[in-house]
Amino acid sequence: MSIYDIEVTKENGEQYKLDEYKGNVMLIVNTATKCGLKGQFDDLEGLYKKYKDEGLVVLGFPSNQFANQEPGSAQDAAETCRLTYGVTFPMHEKIKVNGDDAHELFKHLKDESSGMFGGSIKWNFTKFLVDQNGNVVERYAPQTSPQKAEEKIKELI
Repeated sequence: MSIYDIEVTKENGEQYKLDEYKGNVMLIVNTATKCGLKGQFDDLEGLYKKYKDEGLVVLGFPSNQFANQEPGSAQDAAETCRLTYGVTFPMHEKIKVNGDDAHELFKHLKDESSGMFGGSIKWNFTKFLVDQNGNVVERYAPQTSPQKAEEKIKELI
């Protein structure tokens, strides 16, 4: 299965397949607006604004699986992201990233990048960099600044 076969849902309920982003570099992140790492929204938005015209898309997926740090609805999370952090990149429905009920996208991302991190997401703001062909090329730990991905993004776009 390819990442492009996976269907996701935006925070407004609109469903689409990730093949919409074929030919783009994707930075996919599980987010939480009440997480201590929420300052990364600024860096993610900065990367998105800087490189979106060159083919980068940042995709945010709120999750409440870690310490109840995204307790509201997907719409609440997206509104907080827009109003507090100025986020303009696509935000999606709340999902699970671990366990039997993990979203198919995060199952795929973990399978394609398990390596030293093992097969699970350890915390909010785990970041996956996907190239224009749908391959997971890098996985960044939650504490790693999104800016650390900039060099690799520049190589890919």
